[in-house]
This record gives sequence, structure tokens and C-alpha cells, in this order.
Amino acid sequence: MRLRLAGAVLLAAAAYYVYLPLPSGVSEPWKLMLLDALFRSFMRASDAAHTLGVCHRVHLLNRVVSWVEVIEARSSPTVNVTDSTLGGVPTRVFQPNGESRLRRGVIYFHGGGWALASGKMRSYDLLCRKMAEDLDAVIMSVDYRLAPEAVFPDQYHDAVAASRVFLSAELLQQYGIDPERLCVSGDSAGGNLAAAVAQELSLDNSLQVKFKAQALIYPVLQALDFHTPSYQQNQAVPILYRPYLARFWLQYLGADSSLEPVLLVNNHSALDERAISAATRSKLNWTALLPAERKKNFKPVVKEKGSPGVVGAVPGLIDVRAAPLLAEQEVLGKTPKAYVMTCEFDVLRDDGLMYGRRLRDAGVEVTSDHYEDGFHGCMVFANLPMMSSVGQRSMRNYIRWLDQNL
Repeated sequence: MRLRLAGAVLLAAAAYYVYLPLPSGVSEPWKLMLLDALFRSFMRASDAAHTLGVCHRVHLLNRVVSWVEVIEARSSPTVNVTDSTLGGVPTRVFQPNGESRLRRGVIYFHGGGWALASGKMRSYDLLCRKMAEDLDAVIMSVDYRLAPEAVFPDQYHDAVAASRVFLSAELLQQYGIDPERLCVSGDSAGGNLAAAVAQELSLDNSLQVKFKAQALIYPVLQALDFHTPSYQQNQAVPILYRPYLARFWLQYLGADSSLEPVLLVNNHSALDERAISAATRSKLNWTALLPAERKKNFKPVVKEKGSPGVVGAVPGLIDVRAAPLLAEQEVLGKTPKAYVMTCEFDVLRDDGLMYGRRLRDAGVEVTSDHYEDGFHGCMVFANLPMMSSVGQRSMRNYIRWLDQNL
């Protein structure tokens, strides 16, 4: 009887920890709850280790990720997989086997808040392997440097350096890649890097070869407004909570973590912050850039007085290399046609929607792929053990777009 009682108590405690009220429309809520419980456990353990001085919180998280997810490069009958470098940056290459002919090429940047994960993780390995098989394309998954050891603009520089080599005649010839069928892509923080790379290299007139397409998966594109409608609606929806993203931004920009509460209430972008011009504010004015069905009844959070001087201390907040949404219209107009995936239950939804709108306004052909039941990170959870249905759908549609547009 005591064992049964103890078991019931433990089961109830586990259920209490796992259960989280979720929006009714989210895909397979119990799977998301279990994933979130696991992620929260790792985050709390890493915070404890950080507080005790054992190690930086990011280091513990990455050790866990490496132990669970990172796998060796393994070829298959259909795809040759090798670890190499692009411009000195570690890169995993997926090259289809079979007859020799010019193939499409995609350079991919993984997500993880510029601090976590790797292109060598099982989830990214499976994604890039499937892309190589389904598209008969050469896929290069880049392992840029990570925070806290590397901070902006290190990750950006790695992405640009790898992309320049990817576009070089020597590499294209080495791997048999068609110079007219090239795409830069990434998810979350990797989507940020992909957008920044597309902007930077579209302006470089010395390049003989340029990208034909950019494919951005729930990208993070700005850090001035943490109260867009999607931030307000989804601030407590897993797996990317609003405070986590503020923390990731501060780590990426090499800023003091004590600024997290300042960012979360938009004090860093108050009207008394003179470093933010009216022109800059207009580029993320969601009241003008979002469709009515996404704005709903949410109100902008714009402080008259805040914490002036934050942008001066953290200039990356308004640097377009870190925040591609803030780019000038003329720059956006030179970038290649775009695919932008967004998810309804994601704090970053509006970053992607606003960027798609600004690209269209600049004359760029844009395909918006929105998932009403999607959550942040869903595409990389398309396989076991999570096997999210929205993840599978989003992956299929992403690859289909590449197939039709490369």
C-alpha cells in the first residue's frame, strides 16, 4: 500500500511538472509539454551550475546536447557525408551519390540562440540528409562559433566567410554545384544569419556568383521590441519563452545579463533613447506592417522614458548585421527571392511576418508559409522521438519550395 501511495504521489508530481496550459490550437500539445519539461529541466540545471560557479550555463546545455544528439558523419548508399571546412569554419557536407551532373546547392545555418546546438546534431543531420536526397542537392551545414566564447560579430563573420567560399568557382566546381541554383537558409538564429548573409552578399558587386534564393525558418530578426503581438500572445508558450530570447540576445551581443529586465519591458527602446531614429522605429512598426488578423487587440508597448544609453552600450541592437529587419529598403530590394516560415505559437512569428512584408515592399518575391498550429523549432522535431506532425508538414513544404524555386 505504501509503495502504491508513493508511486501515485510521484506520478502526480511528474504530471504536475509536465502539464502546462497551452493554446487550444497548438499541434499535439502533450508532445510539446513533454519536450518543454525536458528543456526546462536542462535550463534549470544549467542555471544552478552557473550560479554555483561550476560552469557557464551554456556549456552545460551544450554538453548535454552533444552527448544526446551529436553524431558522426556517416554516409549512406544515397548520400556521401563528410566533415570539412568552409572559409576555416567547420562544415558538414551532404553530397548525393550517383551520376555526375550539376546539382543545386544549399548552405544551412542551424538554430540555437547563437549559443547552442550544432549542424552535427542528429536532427540537423537528418534534415540536411533528406534535403540532399529529395532535392538531389549538395547541402553544407555550417558550425559557426558560439557564445559565450564568441559574440557578435563573430558568428556573423563565420557565416559570411563560409558563404563566400560556398559561392566560389573553385568550390562549385569541386562539388559539381550549379552556380545558378544556390540558396542560403537557416532556422531561428540560423535564419538570422542567413538573412544577414543574403543582405551582405547581395551588395558585393565583386562576386561573380550570387544566391538565387533565401529560405528563412522562423527567423529572429530584431531585439528592439519584445512586445510585438506574437511576443505578447506567446510569451509563456514553449519552447522559446520571451525571457530566454532576451538572454540569448544579450549573450550574442556580448552585453551584461543584468539588462534582461530592461529588454523585457522595452525600456531599451523607449522614446528617450536618441540613438534609435524615427526611420529605424518605422522598420519594425508592427501596427503598419502586420495584417489585422495577427495584430488582434494587442497594443504597442512604447515607453516615453526608459533606460537611455543602452543602445550606446550595446550597439548591436541597431546593427543590421545582427538585426536584419532594420535594413534599408534599397538593401532588401537587392536580396534574392525569399521563403519565410512562421508559426502561430512562436514569439518570433511577427519578426518573420514583418520581414516578409518589408521584402515585398522592396520588390522581392516572397513566399510566406505560416503554420496555424506550429510552435518554435517544430521543423527540427519532425523525426523520432518527437515526430511532430506540424514538423513533418513544415519540413515537406520547405523542401518542396526549394525544389520548385532552385
